Amino acid sequence: MDVTFLLNGTQVSLTDISPTTTLLDWLRDERGLTGTKEGCNEGDCGACTVMVSDAVGHRALNGCILFLPQVNGKHVTTVEGLAAPDGSLHPAQEAMITHHGSQCGFCTPGFVVSMATAHLNGARNHDVQLAGNLCRCTGYAPIIRAAEATAEQPIPEQLLSITKHTPASRMPSTEDLSSLTVQPTSSDALADWYAAHPEGTLIAGATDVGLWVTKQFRDLGPVAFLNYCSDLYGIVETKDELRIGAMTSLTEFEETIAARHPSFAAMIRRYGSVQVRNAATLGGNIANGSPIGDSPPALIALGARLHLRRGDTRREIALEDFFIAYGKQDLQPGEFVEAVSIPNQSDRLRCYKLSKRFDQDISAVCGCIAMGLEEGRIAQARLAYGGMAGIPKRASAAEEVLTGAPFEIETMRRAMAAMKDDFEPLSDMRASAAYRMKTAQNMLLRYFHEVSGAETDLQRVQA
Repeated sequence: MDVTFLLNGTQVSLTDISPTTTLLDWLRDERGLTGTKEGCNEGDCGACTVMVSDAVGHRALNGCILFLPQVNGKHVTTVEGLAAPDGSLHPAQEAMITHHGSQCGFCTPGFVVSMATAHLNGARNHDVQLAGNLCRCTGYAPIIRAAEATAEQPIPEQLLSITKHTPASRMPSTEDLSSLTVQPTSSDALADWYAAHPEGTLIAGATDVGLWVTKQFRDLGPVAFLNYCSDLYGIVETKDELRIGAMTSLTEFEETIAARHPSFAAMIRRYGSVQVRNAATLGGNIANGSPIGDSPPALIALGARLHLRRGDTRREIALEDFFIAYGKQDLQPGEFVEAVSIPNQSDRLRCYKLSKRFDQDISAVCGCIAMGLEEGRIAQARLAYGGMAGIPKRASAAEEVLTGAPFEIETMRRAMAAMKDDFEPLSDMRASAAYRMKTAQNMLLRYFHEVSGAETDLQRVQA
């Protein structure tokens, strides 16, 4: 496969590369740019952070699970490209020195690139921007002070020039669609290729598939990179629904859904770092079929529908019907997710995620609850959970108890008891079955108190 991109301002053209070569490996092994580090090699630690720019903007991404075809037509900036041509340091580099933000130094380049990207974008929520970068030496206080100091400095000219000369967004591919490795530019082209290669692997953001390569050393077989399928991107609002293209990033989706369902957006900010959310797609988070993916429970609680395509045939199903059993989805050979649609509705949704770490951790239990209230009674109830079964699943027995009943704590307790008919959770390294059941039940109590006006957010409650 052929790939062309800008690297720290210089054009790079690669011919006949392996499509699953990661940007991190190529930078270190082929270019000697060792400032970009390999830590976890799974997108958790941020030591491999690079900045990728195009006409859409600038994004911090994890180079360790970013395949070279994904930067085709982009501008990649590594830590070596942040300083000015005369050697003057970027304000983030200066601030890390001044505020003693580096000790062993291994994590420092990743922090600096994350800071520089946030600085360029005008993003000042440093706790959010740096949640995907791990430090085990200095702690975060001096690093946050460095980020705050950086935010007060002007953007250096060498990065302003990136803004002025970014490559064309989603550059048309010249790949032959008869090839085993393709980068189609439309869903039509993708549908043709996937119908001919139903055994192929579709790569969207690679936040999941990347680990198949870096951790499991799997041969992916025929692959299609979807990042140039322009008609799979974007969010369209109508009077009836919100339709989200499968390739829409979680970052973009979070920004849109926050105005409609802020609890959903708050959960999205927790289940991946900025680097992960910038790459991960809503379609991918659904299509991988994970029982602990965090977006499906919220979408199911909102009554979302899934739009699927196979060749020229399209169909639409309720999202909850897509998940059949662990590792099995209602997806035919050669069929892929085109979009997800969410019916317009008043905000009744609350999302509760339990995990060992607050940021960037896999859920032990994720519960999403929406109830429609009319004159003190529950007119409709939708409860969807992740981590409680082999698939994201509704609590149907509990919903039956709730529907039509008065909105009071006794009703919640009856529904909590009925939930034992809905789930038989497993024990694993994240939680015991008993813990999962108890916490899933308690989410109903939390919903009741929160909707009734009590403060339940542990990030705000103070003694």
